[in-house]
Amino acid sequence: MKIVIINYGAGNIQSIKFAIERLGFKAVLSNNPDEIKAADKIIFPGVGEASSAMKMLSESGLNVLIPTLKQPVLGICLGMQLMCNKSEEGNTKGMGIFDVDVIKFTSKVKVPQMGWNNIYNIKSDLFKGVAENEYMYLVHSFYAPLCAETIATTNYEIEYSSALKNENFFGTQFHPEKSGDMGEKILKNFLLLPSNL
Repeated sequence: MKIVIINYGAGNIQSIKFAIERLGFKAVLSNNPDEIKAADKIIFPGVGEASSAMKMLSESGLNVLIPTLKQPVLGICLGMQLMCNKSEEGNTKGMGIFDVDVIKFTSKVKVPQMGWNNIYNIKSDLFKGVAENEYMYLVHSFYAPLCAETIATTNYEIEYSSALKNENFFGTQFHPEKSGDMGEKILKNFLLLPSNL
């Protein structure tokens, strides 16, 4: 199985690669469109600021390529947010894969939300073997509200989408690669999904 982690200059790439290797798989880092299109599974990571990350994606044309992919794609953290319609962070236009806008937590809570929080109302094969209310690791100041594509919920100030799914595209606001055994189970579930969802 060919696993590609999209390498466009945004954060947490090595920790994802190491997590995949711990599961017994190999992944390559690439921003080459042909290599990405030829992959069986694609992970789209993200740590950083939305508008500068989208600028990097635009420079390489990856913002146009990613929505056309047919194999399973997993966006993590900022990666998931960039797959939404738009983000308040830097007034950034997203890729429109998930039909929801990303907004900022209010000043009533400490931002970023940093640390462990639980996920619930989970659905989809991405969470096979994961119990309701398992804890995942999050670091974020912006969030995707609940919507028709929500497959996991977390509460911080309000309930929001901690995971999204639209056809072959998945997104997690939490970092599965930093979320212990259950996070690795979610990563493994993603890698074992059929290639033609």
